[in-house]
Amino acid sequence: MSDAVFRSGYVTLVGMPNAGKSSLINALLREKVAAVSDRPQTTRNAVRCILTTGEYQIILVDTPGIHRPRHALGEFMMKEASGAVDAVDAVCFVVDVTREPDHVWGEPLDSIAGCRSPIILVPNKIDLVRNMEVFWKRVALLQEMTRSTSVIPVSAVKGTNLDVLRSEMARFLPEGERIYPEDVVMDTTERFLAEEIIREKIIRLTEDEVPHSVAVVVEEFKNPEEYPEMTSIEIRAVIIVERPGQKGILIGDKGAMIKAIRGAARIEMKKRFGYPVSLELWVKVKPGWRKSRIGIERAGYRRG
Repeated sequence: MSDAVFRSGYVTLVGMPNAGKSSLINALLREKVAAVSDRPQTTRNAVRCILTTGEYQIILVDTPGIHRPRHALGEFMMKEASGAVDAVDAVCFVVDVTREPDHVWGEPLDSIAGCRSPIILVPNKIDLVRNMEVFWKRVALLQEMTRSTSVIPVSAVKGTNLDVLRSEMARFLPEGERIYPEDVVMDTTERFLAEEIIREKIIRLTEDEVPHSVAVVVEEFKNPEEYPEMTSIEIRAVIIVERPGQKGILIGDKGAMIKAIRGAARIEMKKRFGYPVSLELWVKVKPGWRKSRIGIERAGYRRG
């Protein structure tokens, strides 16, 4: 940027499930802050991640992929996504350019229909494009559909055009001081982060039927910073599923799966929190928890 003034503000990322929004945020920050998997609807809450440079601070709001909700959890996710579009300085509409636009684009397009903020169209996964003529025709159609101010094709995996996207987002920010301290990269609690890490490991390690039916609730989180006598973080968490068969998958033969989930989660938590981690995991069956407001609230999903 050529401006000498400091700028700070909010940019929301919206789009279809599995468009790569969380991967893009991790790439933009050059640090893993958002849960990522190749399965759609990995992100459930609107999460704020902070990108700070010497010229600007961008608060990136990662939202759930826009889809037609089929239960109370889906309705919660869509409220999180639609609420994050209001009162921001810019919106990045992230699309998977390997998918041809079709009728299911109605939901994500509706989410920005009344948006007054500038819209940046971000075609992601351009490293997978094989036919550039088809690509640019698709981009032209998407630009018309989104009424976007600008188009920045990127590859979150390869890092293509990320500097261009950072500068373009910063261009729409108002002049102002930092909203967060410069060393903060995520506006959330350690409990929430621990829950997301555990859930991500479950998604990566288990069969297709489990991820969408699972929730994680950290019931106890003790940190050496709060308890100086401790040398490690102690976490006790409950994994909630809908059916006994899903519980069996999560535990695995002779407990092999739950051990693998615990081990993978502990490794990432140590990197994130800076301390060794003692992690206890328990699996509970709560039939139909996703279908009721009370069920999703008890599973930890509450709008702030």
